[in-house]
Amino acid sequence: MTSGFMGPPWQMDWTLKAQAARDALPEHVRKMVDAARAELVTADDPYFRGLDTDAVLSASMRVEPVRSSQPKGPRVLYFDHGHGWLKYTFVRRTEDPQIIVEEIFWQ
Repeated sequence: MTSGFMGPPWQMDWTLKAQAARDALPEHVRKMVDAARAELVTADDPYFRGLDTDAVLSASMRVEPVRSSQPKGPRVLYFDHGHGWLKYTFVRRTEDPQIIVEEIFWQ
């Protein structure tokens, strides 16, 4: 019998503000965001908990919690060697778990 919990690939939604910010980025940056998205939706654990769990990410990406006091709270995924980041939460539900991107920034 299975636990009923779905695994990757995860669903991903964007807030309207985050989607508008992503759409305003230059094309080459949107490609980096798409690569970061691909990493998130296929990760076994989108929280990237534990020692060196983000070692599977490309060298230009890393993940950390927004607040260390909230281990299951929002995360920040840095991309383009820290020049950009996106803040997301993972809603872990038995049916239809998903990643929600709340903010995106690139400089």
